[in-house]
Amino acid sequence: MKSSAECVNLTIHPSQFPAKVRRDLLASLRARRVNHKFHYDSVKQAQKWLALHQVYSPTRQDADCRTIYMKAFKAVAAQIKSRCVDVIGLGCGGGQKDTRLLKWLKARGKEVFYTPCDVSTAMVLTARQTALGVLPKETCFPLVCDLVTVDDLEKVVGSARCADRTPRRGVPTPSRLVTFFGMIPNFEPQDILPKLAALIRPKDFLLFSANLAPGADYAAGLKRILPQYDNALTRDWLMTFLLDLGVERRDGDLKFAIEDGRLGLKRVVARFHFRRACRIGIEDKAFHFKIGDSIQLFFSCRYTPERIAKILARYGLKVCEPWITQSEEEGVFLVNRSGGSAERRA
Repeated sequence: MKSSAECVNLTIHPSQFPAKVRRDLLASLRARRVNHKFHYDSVKQAQKWLALHQVYSPTRQDADCRTIYMKAFKAVAAQIKSRCVDVIGLGCGGGQKDTRLLKWLKARGKEVFYTPCDVSTAMVLTARQTALGVLPKETCFPLVCDLVTVDDLEKVVGSARCADRTPRRGVPTPSRLVTFFGMIPNFEPQDILPKLAALIRPKDFLLFSANLAPGADYAAGLKRILPQYDNALTRDWLMTFLLDLGVERRDGDLKFAIEDGRLGLKRVVARFHFRRACRIGIEDKAFHFKIGDSIQLFFSCRYTPERIAKILARYGLKVCEPWITQSEEEGVFLVNRSGGSAERRA
């Protein structure tokens, strides 16, 4: 009996080749700061993140949040004048937001190409499948890539090996629309913003969202949103990384805290504190943790609209239009180049 399963052409950037992933894992354990990609590495972890997202994502729980995304999608679809649009979904996750945006672009009569890009193969395939409800498979080009370590992102997303967008007579060069939904808080701004700025050409757009610290008091806003992180589903998801390496739950405690970060930002940090000596072995390498040692599993910077505008300006980017929920806990921002020189170092 013939299988109805479809083979998928998937581009995997060298940043996610096995030898590089192994080096990154060793570097994470050595520095005791886990690269976030290792929380999405397996299908099991991806499924746990999707379950967490279902319960705590503002777009699932707050009707006002869904409204601001709809307004943003409608606005950007109207702003793009080119008949062709090249949508680059960085950190695409399950692709639900990207797909809603694709629908708006299609409704405006645009010819749309879509590159769902994530560090997780499972996520990229999920996003592709979601997008196929709107686009034909010939215009969808899934890409697995680590945004933290990639140093040639512009080349990768524009390469024919990622998406064969051969120009055709009478069809203009596509405008580029980069999406980055919910991802900015999980990167140091000085690491990710130069890469995003390099992708945005004149007449291109960046559309991203961020979880915000609500209210006029920045520190108080951080305390208010802490339970969105310090909960059973998030703990289960984050602990999967350590448990899969042989650490036991009784070896320590996972604790969340609010800390100062770079560029005047505060962030929520999750660390596992060892209360028993523990050894983690990776092939011929061993990492020893003593009682009282800790390892950072996760961080999430919390922005405010004012901080976003100020930090983007450092990299030659400006906010064209923001959409903020009434709770002030979520924002969507349409961004393009400011015309000034972009700063490459924070």
